[in-house]
Amino acid sequence: MPKMKAQQPLISVIIPAYNHQRFIGAAVDSVLQQTVSDLELIVIDDGSTDNTGEIVKSCSDPRLTYLYQENKDAYNTINRGLSLAKGLYVSILNSDDVYALNRFERLLKECEERKAECIFSDVIPISDTGEEYIDPSFAWNIWHLKNRTWYFACQDIYAAFLKGNFMVTTSNLFMTAKAVQTVGNFCALRYLHDYDYIFRMMLAFPEGVHYLDQEKLLYYRIHSGNTLGEAAIIGREQDQALIKKYMAVKLPEVYGRYILAGAERLVELGQELHEVRKILEPSAMQGVRPAFKEFLQSLKIWIAQKNR
Repeated sequence: MPKMKAQQPLISVIIPAYNHQRFIGAAVDSVLQQTVSDLELIVIDDGSTDNTGEIVKSCSDPRLTYLYQENKDAYNTINRGLSLAKGLYVSILNSDDVYALNRFERLLKECEERKAECIFSDVIPISDTGEEYIDPSFAWNIWHLKNRTWYFACQDIYAAFLKGNFMVTTSNLFMTAKAVQTVGNFCALRYLHDYDYIFRMMLAFPEGVHYLDQEKLLYYRIHSGNTLGEAAIIGREQDQALIKKYMAVKLPEVYGRYILAGAERLVELGQELHEVRKILEPSAMQGVRPAFKEFLQSLKIWIAQKNR
């Protein structure tokens, strides 16, 4: 374990908080009750209009710092927290998620053993009331299983992230201060700033990013706070742009334009086939509508998590 300077906490935890009075208390407690106590907690209230601030300020723990600002969106709020962090390690927790109480103990041990600059664990999806989503047919569980299956099959963490974000959320990031200084701030993406950040982390530290794939050390809250609409479209547009960008980084320039052009055409063909089938096979499309409606309802809950 690295030696600490006087007054320097081992871990800095940043919570960007916005209108989560129902959940912020549990989030704060999950930090302050960690089995590793040498930490500072920086809660930045991003213009909440509910009782989020009052709940945080009611905590008298000297490790806690509360700051209020006008609403600036999550990525700006996280970046402010990064600029204030003093720890040798930096962790981020969204204000509706919850850490397992031994999370830091486990991640610190793994960081030391693996010489990791960034590490993350598997997650447990939970509801508004803290119940675990264990049904394998739940849309989020299907999505996450698909991404994990690909990760185990390819044994290449960068390639696995191109298939899907199995880190899931910014709440899962645990990094050295060196890594944060090297990678820099989060980019100005409302929905996928965590996805962009992990790609930049992997490029900066090709052997330094690790997935603790057999331990679930984060409770990831999925709740319905918004409708399935703009977020579903913008999120996918941002996803397309990020995949294209970070796929191109790994391709030799001489082949890159061919592979990217072909990949874009395959996407277009998929869209065209869907439209043609709607015209030529109306009865088949009618048959899938009930199942598709159920899928959209599950997806609505999942998209809401990204639109915070």
